[in-house]
Amino acid sequence: MTTGSTVTDQTALLSGAPKLQARNSAAFWTATGVSRGHEVMRRRGFLAVDGDERAGTRILIQEPDLAPGEVSEVSELVRGAAGSVTVEDPFSSTDLGHLGMRTWQMPVMLRLPGPVAAPALEVTRVQRPEDLRAAEQVVIEGFDLDGFQPHRPGELFPTSLVEQPGVDVFIASIDGALAGAGLSVLADGVASHYWIATSSAFRSRGVGRAVMLGALAHVTDLPATLTASKLGRPLYESLGYAVAAPSTWWATPAADA
Repeated sequence: MTTGSTVTDQTALLSGAPKLQARNSAAFWTATGVSRGHEVMRRRGFLAVDGDERAGTRILIQEPDLAPGEVSEVSELVRGAAGSVTVEDPFSSTDLGHLGMRTWQMPVMLRLPGPVAAPALEVTRVQRPEDLRAAEQVVIEGFDLDGFQPHRPGELFPTSLVEQPGVDVFIASIDGALAGAGLSVLADGVASHYWIATSSAFRSRGVGRAVMLGALAHVTDLPATLTASKLGRPLYESLGYAVAAPSTWWATPAADA
């Protein structure tokens, strides 16, 4: 591939990255909702997973042009939710200011297909239930998911989650101890990554990088997207991700991003 065609491909993919991320995030939360036994609601402009009081409700905007009726339905879901609510809008086009939620932005990022270096740590794909439980605890700790405390094994990551098509959990180890974890979703020819977390006992030891490299090694022939936190963005840029667009998030108090 020539340099010119690479730039053209990146430009085209960057412009479409919000929709790619929207679709992948919908696949991720559909798999999560189904594995937890929660109701999954699909509309033209959004997808919602109506969870319980601890898990909360996740609403994923799927189109940049929600109809007034769809905005009204989203509003009713927010008002009637049993727990906290998080709304993810990768297009930054739906105004939910009337609901009084806190709001912030994080960038949607895109990586073109291409090889990656081998991780410096041992990274494995989760297959055993005990490894999934350990990964679950690392993510709860790493993201301060207070809604899942006290810990109930299998609540955040049910065993059936890794049986959902395209869903994999990866763990990184240091001297045999679990140091980090992350989740990868492959859907419609696009890979994306979620819940990349490091145990507090292993911070600043390249764990997040190792998890990402281990996950990316399985999808080097595909474009990859993600939504980056402020702290995570430098890592992702060093792995070849480029900022595509701002994603706007809305949340009720105590909601976990």
